[in-house]
Amino acid sequence: MPASFSVLHQFPLQSLNTFGIVASARAYLRVTEKEQLLCVYADGAWATLPKLVLGGGSNVLLTGDFDGLVLHIALQGREVLEGTQQHYLVRAAAGENWHAFVQWTLAQGVGGLENLSLIPGTVGAAPIQNIGAYGLEIKDVFHSATVFDPRSGETRVMEASACRFGYRDSIFKRDEGRHLIILDVTFALPRQWQPNLRYAELAAEPGLGNAPTPQQVADAVIAIRRRKLPDPAVIGNAGSFFKNPVVPGAQCAALLERFPNLVHHAQADGSEKLAAGWLIDQCGWKGRSLGAAGVYPKQALVLVNNGGASGAEVVALAQAIQADVQARYGVLLEPEPVFI
Repeated sequence: MPASFSVLHQFPLQSLNTFGIVASARAYLRVTEKEQLLCVYADGAWATLPKLVLGGGSNVLLTGDFDGLVLHIALQGREVLEGTQQHYLVRAAAGENWHAFVQWTLAQGVGGLENLSLIPGTVGAAPIQNIGAYGLEIKDVFHSATVFDPRSGETRVMEASACRFGYRDSIFKRDEGRHLIILDVTFALPRQWQPNLRYAELAAEPGLGNAPTPQQVADAVIAIRRRKLPDPAVIGNAGSFFKNPVVPGAQCAALLERFPNLVHHAQADGSEKLAAGWLIDQCGWKGRSLGAAGVYPKQALVLVNNGGASGAEVVALAQAIQADVQARYGVLLEPEPVFI
């Protein structure tokens, strides 16, 4: 077994979820090399236990203690590969902090990820959620991922087409792929970089000018996010709690007749994406609380732990918001975080 194969028992998980929920795991292993995973799944004592793979814990809601083995992916490493005439290929291990990795790419003179600055979590979690912000999604810059398959014990490379990316979705969130463990991710970033300022709020940010650099775009994104969103190190949260619902064009048109100020964005297939934060705000939830769980006063899309909230309190708040939005607009909001 690897020298670092050391399983800890009754391990506290509060520092491993950005909501800051107090919970514990029956067993815990900090994974710093792939061989540890091979040992876990080959060892009869551990192979049959339920497993929870955690990175930065920025997209999970712990609703209680976990009666199994937490695999905390802490693999490290990043490099710029040779690439192609059109793209730099940049690879990072799954345990690398996402924002630090984005800043590192910019320091290497490689643009392309700047619109995704300051998103909490790890590199390995980014393709699972197909994270996106300010006009860019992971699928737009994804090249491939190296994954470990516990069922076969094999490691393989998955290209973008195999990952079946969707809005805040991928094969890694579905039954056929949720067992796969991402070890590293490679991104294809443009050699001929152009700023992505399609998002109106970003384009209007002061100081960008007519020809911003990648770092200037990153700084603008960081400034916007800091104004709107709470720092998980200060106020426990998991970022945007609900997905922006996508509805048929006819349903959106009917809603607009009743609610002319409805915030909506046309999609290529004729559907419409509604702004979940606007829906929640209109239902009067911004700044409100249920127990120790609340809705962030500056952004209704973010649920927060105001201090000592349990996972059950966050769930109760989320369900109350869902019920109000559905009653008023006929739209069911879908949570982004995974409930454990």
